[in-house]
Amino acid sequence: MNIDAIEAAAARLAGHARRTPLLSSPFLDEIAGRPVHVKAECLQHTGSFKFRGAWSAISALPEGTRGVIAFSSGNHAQGVALAAKLHGLPSVIIMPSDAPALKRANTAALGAEVILYDRATEDRDAIGERLAEERGLSLVRPFDDAQVIAGQGTCGLEIAAQAAELGIERATMLTCCGGGGLTSGIALALEARAPGIKVRTVEPEDSDDVARSLAAGELLRNAFQSRSICDAIITPAAGKLTFPIMQRLCGPGLSVRDEECLKAVALAFLRLKIVLEPGGAAALAAALFHGDALDDGPVIVTASGGNVDPAIFARALETLPD
Repeated sequence: MNIDAIEAAAARLAGHARRTPLLSSPFLDEIAGRPVHVKAECLQHTGSFKFRGAWSAISALPEGTRGVIAFSSGNHAQGVALAAKLHGLPSVIIMPSDAPALKRANTAALGAEVILYDRATEDRDAIGERLAEERGLSLVRPFDDAQVIAGQGTCGLEIAAQAAELGIERATMLTCCGGGGLTSGIALALEARAPGIKVRTVEPEDSDDVARSLAAGELLRNAFQSRSICDAIITPAAGKLTFPIMQRLCGPGLSVRDEECLKAVALAFLRLKIVLEPGGAAALAAALFHGDALDDGPVIVTASGGNVDPAIFARALETLPD
């Protein structure tokens, strides 16, 4: 994986993905005690950055591909479903039975066949590989796929250009991190285009395998299934492709509590007028409430997804003061 692959993905995505804005608010700056810039990937097609990687991977498939299959708790599912539909390909999506109802419904509405599994007792990788072989489908992995990483890296190209427009040469880049596709793609893009912007990961506190892996210098797994509401960034472990990139390019990982993510969801709505899901607000939560763990200077954060169930969003709004 290198910048050339990301540039090639950007060329294929041109005219298909949105160039999402980099937002700011003096009210958020005051809370954080520093300038905070929010990359609003919640405004991307299907409500998350995942469309980038899905389009990149599907647009690179060989002619004659019969269809695609993916596994996801919801955001990758929707990105693959839409990208496949726009390419005229059928899609099968394997989703956990406890995935948010909104994400399940949206995935089906985009034309995908949705197959549910029990994430506590079944192996989604095994299910995906079996169905891919049985049906002759191409598997589009959620993060551990070179073309997916390249597609997510296009977000980093935009961040580098937008930071340059604002005169930002040095900053901390906080990414909401599950398996590391977005993080590793952004890190590779910034290494080449904005080397003064250093990447750090943000995860739920009881699903912080990437932070622990970075500290240990080896790939570690989560010992149990997290019950965090940050479903979008809960994975068993980082990928074999993504972890070495993060190990080389990322600083120490951070973790946040669910309550902090809910507050960040509410503040993003109040001050930026954007809708985030808890997992998509984790990086913003770290910027707002964990400033003592950050270097001085501006912070750029990914607002990586906005596919939130109404009940969770209402719960987040309840954290706002009267």
